[in-house]
Amino acid sequence: MLKKIPNILTIGRIIIVPFFVLAFYLPGLYGDLTALILFIVASFTDFLDGMLARMLGEESKLGELLDPIADKIIVATALILLVMDGTITRYEVIAAIIILTREILISGLREFLAKGKVKLPVSNLAKLKTLLQMVSIALLLSGDAGNRIINFQNYNAQIIGIILLWLSAALTLYTGYEYLRKGIDHAISEDNKN
Repeated sequence: MLKKIPNILTIGRIIIVPFFVLAFYLPGLYGDLTALILFIVASFTDFLDGMLARMLGEESKLGELLDPIADKIIVATALILLVMDGTITRYEVIAAIIILTREILISGLREFLAKGKVKLPVSNLAKLKTLLQMVSIALLLSGDAGNRIINFQNYNAQIIGIILLWLSAALTLYTGYEYLRKGIDHAISEDNKN
């Protein structure tokens, strides 16, 4: 049973998404808190499933397939909902577009490289990007509850969330460029072989 836990956590992260969407539309404090808790649980399982898979020596092809998909689904869903409800507005939408574009780019790149049996390992900077992204989205989801908890000087949860969103977008550009460069180098070397 322990051997299946990483995959169960990954699948659970995908199953959380529709409940997260429903919770997002619940009115008031309880809606904010429920959506926030579901997002935090999903984010934590992202960390936990990979750690358990490595600890238990149970890195599987199913996990390798589903883990990045689950991550992208929860992040894309949260960003789209935050744009739709006006939490992310004006130029801030550019940061969300950068993050979503990079996710699509990396998915395509991984698929291309997989054909040549080339792995694209996750860098520490990409892990930091993911952490900042998850924290920023959590803060933006927290709504009034977050503002009550984090309220010092002129900053509230939304302002801090937007700052972190821009930071994660900047890291997204950098790490996306690094991955793209590796993919292009591989493609050129493959073309030169022919």
